[in-house]
Order: sequence, then structure tokens, then C-alpha cells
Amino acid sequence: MSEPSTDTATPAPPAEWSIPRGLIVLLSLGAAVVTIAGLKAFSGIVGPVFLALMLTIAVQPVQSWARRKGWPAWLGMAAALVAVVAILFGIGGALALSAVQLASLLPDYADKLNDLLDHARGWLSDLGVSSDQIHKALSGIDVGKAAGWIEQVLGGVLGVFSNLFFVLALLLFMAVDGMTMDRRLAMVARERPAIAQALGSFVTGTRKYLIVSTVFGAIVAVIDGGALWLMGVPLPILWALLSFITNYIPNVGFVVGVIPPALLALLDSGPVLMIWVIVVYSAINFVIQSIIQPKFVGDAVGLGVTITFLSLVFWAWVLGALGALLAIPLTLLVKALLLDIDPTTRWADVLIGAPMDKKAAPQQEPVRSAGADAVGDRE
Repeated sequence: MSEPSTDTATPAPPAEWSIPRGLIVLLSLGAAVVTIAGLKAFSGIVGPVFLALMLTIAVQPVQSWARRKGWPAWLGMAAALVAVVAILFGIGGALALSAVQLASLLPDYADKLNDLLDHARGWLSDLGVSSDQIHKALSGIDVGKAAGWIEQVLGGVLGVFSNLFFVLALLLFMAVDGMTMDRRLAMVARERPAIAQALGSFVTGTRKYLIVSTVFGAIVAVIDGGALWLMGVPLPILWALLSFITNYIPNVGFVVGVIPPALLALLDSGPVLMIWVIVVYSAINFVIQSIIQPKFVGDAVGLGVTITFLSLVFWAWVLGALGALLAIPLTLLVKALLLDIDPTTRWADVLIGAPMDKKAAPQQEPVRSAGADAVGDRE
């Protein structure tokens, strides 16, 4: 008689539950919408905070240099803080003084604007345009509105410095934290090397971008200011400063910078000088800012021209004028947090414009050095 079988069927493992990929995409999109809405709602705080962070990153090498010289940590912090405060007050003070001069100068052009409008009416009449159409087209133009428009453009630039006290307070606190940030980043590199590498790439890219934009901005400002001075356009120093600041706006910064001096040239000397200003600005700034500079910026930060332009549009919509100035560093931060922080998503760097010969770094020893370089520059 056969013995009963002692074999028992092995129970099947429970089926693993997983979220459908389509639902993950929808949840990610929903989270992105909520995040963007929050950034837009608190743009008055987010913008200055990131400006302070970017300035802290820019002057951090001063603290590293002081540490290598054997200075006390607090003295290096003070040197870095003095450097950034000098930059802010220098640019902000020059812009404020020039804006006051512009406001006092514009009312003197009321008669010239009326003469230009009379010439325009006569020219349109010769072309067969009816007087009613001419009146509708030109009735709303006066020097007050022109002055208001120019002041609005300058106000967007000066708005960067409107929260100066808040930015200075943040700079002080960040500079204090910067005295120990290298040790913190070294610990992060040991425990979470991917995070340290992502933060390191953000800091390195931001510094490279600031160096490239500052160098090209200084070149453009000197050339533009000299050209305007030779052409006899009033307040060439103001427009040179505006060219320097708008150079941080990728791709289309010179378009913003040319409008105020072109309008003032029109009021001062007529349409011929305005055309010359536009031609000279376009020749100088288009070649430098739209052809040469994007190549250096792209190589420095690993972003394509299309991505830089889209980042300009997006961050200007979210944060206003300050978002336009900080578009590239903000995009680098988002890239670090969403792509570089995860080794499985670093392949996307190729799609957004990183050079093809850049490979994702290994996740051990090279990551440690990136973490150490992120804020400390320990060498």
C-alpha cells in the first residue's frame, strides 16, 4: 500500500502592489502645479532668498581664500560680507542716482515730443490717413506716459534692490553658516554621495555662470556706454549699468536694455539718433550676448539655448523681474534637485544640453570631492 504523499504545494508569494506609471505622472504634475503656485504666491520672499543664496555662493571663495591664509573664520566671513555689500550698494546706488537724474531730465523733452507728434501727423496725412484715425492713434501719447514707461522699466530693475535690508540680513546669516558648511558637506558626501554631488554641481555651475555673465556684462557695458557717449545720448553711465544688469537675462537681455536709451535718443535728437542707437546696440549686443556668450554659458552650466530661453520665460512669470535675472541659477537648482540627485535620471542631462562627452560621475570617490568642493573649496 502506497504511503500518502507528504509534498505540500508551496504557497505563491503575494502579488506586489505597484502604482501605475500613468498615476505617478499625474501625481507628479499635480505636485508641480502646487509647487509653482506656491512659488508664485510667495515670490516676494522666494526671490530675495535665492538672490542672497546666489550672492553667498559667489563670495564663498573669499572665505576659502581667507582660511587658506590662516585668517580666523569670522574674519573671512566679514571679508565676504563686505565684498557682497559693496557690490549691492555700488550698483544700487549708481542706478538710484541715475534714475533721479533721468526723472528730472524727462520733463524738458515735452516740447520736443509735441514737435515729433506734429511731424508724425503731417506724415500720416500725406499718406492719406484720415484725421480721425490720426487723432485716435496719437492722442494718448505724451511725455508723461513716455516718462512713466521708462521709469517703469527702470523700476523693474531697481526692484531687485527693493528688499535690500531683507537680503542683507539673509546674507549675514548665510555667511555665518558658510564658516562650517565645508564640514557639513563633507559629512553629507560620506553618507549621501549622490546628494553631495548634486549640490556640488549646482554650486559649481552657478559660480561659472556668474563669472561668465559678469565678464561679458562688463565688456558690453563699457562698449555700450562708450558708444552712447560718442553719439551724444544723455546719461550714458545709466544705460551702461542697465546693459550690465540686463546681461544676466539670457538671450534677450539686450532688447530690454536698448529700449530706454533709444526712446531718450528719440526725444533728445530725433529719429535718426534713435535708429543709430538701435543699430549700434543690435550690432554689439547681438553678437556678444546672443552668439558668443551663450556658447560660453552653455559650456559652463550644461544647459542648451532652448532651455535657457524657456527658463527665462518661466521664472520671469513666476518671480517677476528678479526671476528673469536669476533664471539660470534657479534652473540649475531645479536640475540638481530633480535630476542630478538621482543617478538613474542623470541621463536627462544630455537632453537638456549637457555636452555629449560629459558622463555621469561615479558614485563614490569623485562624489566625495564634489561634495567637498560644493561650498568649501577646501584645496
